[in-house]
Amino acid sequence: MTLRAWARRSGLAGPLIRRAYFALAALKFRNSADYWERRYDGGGTSGAGSVNHLARFKADFLNRFVANHEIRSVVEFGCGDGTQLTLAEYPNYLGLDTAPSAVALCRKRFAGDPTKQFELVDHDPGRRDLALSLDVVYHLVEDEVFDTYMHHLFSASDRFVILYSSNSAESTPEPHIRHRVFTDWIEANRPEWKLYSVMPNAYQLNPRDPDNTSFADFYVYSRS
Repeated sequence: MTLRAWARRSGLAGPLIRRAYFALAALKFRNSADYWERRYDGGGTSGAGSVNHLARFKADFLNRFVANHEIRSVVEFGCGDGTQLTLAEYPNYLGLDTAPSAVALCRKRFAGDPTKQFELVDHDPGRRDLALSLDVVYHLVEDEVFDTYMHHLFSASDRFVILYSSNSAESTPEPHIRHRVFTDWIEANRPEWKLYSVMPNAYQLNPRDPDNTSFADFYVYSRS
């Protein structure tokens, strides 16, 4: 169990210990881009949501969606270390990330796969059939970063956008997490996109088991 997960389990860590842990984390936190670059550069991973049954749940939903809707091209904003991508069945894929270390990891990991390409997030992805955001929105703690990210995400697809995220304003002590009601942003800023479907997570969040459950659900948008 990670120290982060241990601190989040109120039954195992007293209030003083939890406050001390999150206070220390806040002191070390600079901004979202710096956090993820340091994490990947230091040998960290994309997290528990990209492995085991949580990863399989995401992959099963996405692979089925890609097949059923005859998706030919996919762009993902926030590809991370590529662990989740190992389960994907996409005809053509472009992964973007703010962290140079993440892009380097993915290029090495998928070096023999010509259907996959990886670039830094300032790369112009053009237009794809499907744009993905998986476990990213609630990590965009800065308003300007969130706003820019969402505009880029919805400008990169002709047909569908899928977000896998929390969708609430619940507060959290973790400095690299900020929950948002992102559906309100889409309605106000990208009204040409309509909510197509919602798929609740099969492993709804249990605060005492954060590494095996999730607060994220699937939200599928289509261009009207």
